[in-house]
Amino acid sequence: MRKPFTLKRSIFYTVLAANFVVSVVGHACTSLLYKDASGAPYAGRTMELPEQLDYKVAFFPKGSSFSSRTDKHLALNYKAKHSFVSITMPDPISKDLKVVEGLNDQGLSFSVLAFASTQGPSDMSLKTQKILSAIDLGSWVLSQFKTVSDVKLALQEQPVLVTALLPLGLMKTPFHYTLHDVNGDSIVIEFSNGQQHIYDNPLGVMTNGPEFPWHLTNLNNYTFLSNVDNSKLKLAGIEFIQPDSGIATSGLPASNTSVGRFVRAVYYSQFAEKAKTPDEAVTTLAHIMNNFDRPRGITMDSRVTDALQDKIAPGVTDHTMYTSEYTTWTALSDLKRLQLNIRLYNSLNYITFDLHALQNQASPAVVPLSQFTGEMWNGTQELTVTY
Repeated sequence: MRKPFTLKRSIFYTVLAANFVVSVVGHACTSLLYKDASGAPYAGRTMELPEQLDYKVAFFPKGSSFSSRTDKHLALNYKAKHSFVSITMPDPISKDLKVVEGLNDQGLSFSVLAFASTQGPSDMSLKTQKILSAIDLGSWVLSQFKTVSDVKLALQEQPVLVTALLPLGLMKTPFHYTLHDVNGDSIVIEFSNGQQHIYDNPLGVMTNGPEFPWHLTNLNNYTFLSNVDNSKLKLAGIEFIQPDSGIATSGLPASNTSVGRFVRAVYYSQFAEKAKTPDEAVTTLAHIMNNFDRPRGITMDSRVTDALQDKIAPGVTDHTMYTSEYTTWTALSDLKRLQLNIRLYNSLNYITFDLHALQNQASPAVVPLSQFTGEMWNGTQELTVTY
């Protein structure tokens, strides 16, 4: 028999759910796609939070079982057609692992980003219909599909609902999702204004709110952007000369807001030199993502005005009444070589997880992300803990 939703239990679950929101969604996330000289795609993303949380690196082989549940509907059960490696967080109630970032054995990647304006469609489906909870899109996408085209087609038939983290429909999950595939195609899945939207994303870039089409419209304000330095100007017979290189980036937004980061992500992913080899491409992508790497204390937020899930975050040194979002981890995905690389805040080195090397493993494996140290570069061999 289900226990009543008392005030004490309400507070307990509110704390759990708040931690889950900050864990899964993050705040100032940046996702982009870079292509090398041959057109091979590489996906990068950052995760900004006011604290480092207990993420898990999880490998799920073919045949792994998943179940998605929404209120008043039958569970949607599915088995993995494709293996995948992912960064996950446990659901506060069910303890199921929810995918935040991942790459499958077909070169399809999936990322969750914060989207405060989430408003999904109303539940108009028959109670006997099996519905996918939006929070389970990660495991569903990575375990079932090869390309973003396959996902788009499947979402025409499979209803998806934005569910709540608490009983009584409280605390809706504020997500949107960006997907890239081995062909270099990208889509954004958003729930806004009571509808599900699937947008083609030829630029391969996404940050947070506003809605994805707004970001594209905003790029009309940046048609002057170029990576060619214009270092000389002559006015009234006087020649003005810039003493060094770099003036081309002066028109880029300086702030770390989602709007500013979107423009910068387009600039860096489009104008960075096209690498000739996969190793060079991953290195180039790492340099690109360094432009979105935020140290603690660069921007601070008062605890008085912080969201509930942020109030428990550690204070900034010498400013205990303030918290600071920072890049807790960065992920780089090589979609052709099937490698996921992760760098934690306390390291300058990336840890590599190779899906090719995991293909013979028959059981799921889960390892705390915090277990991987700055001295370690090969994380594949650590995925030996049975789930």
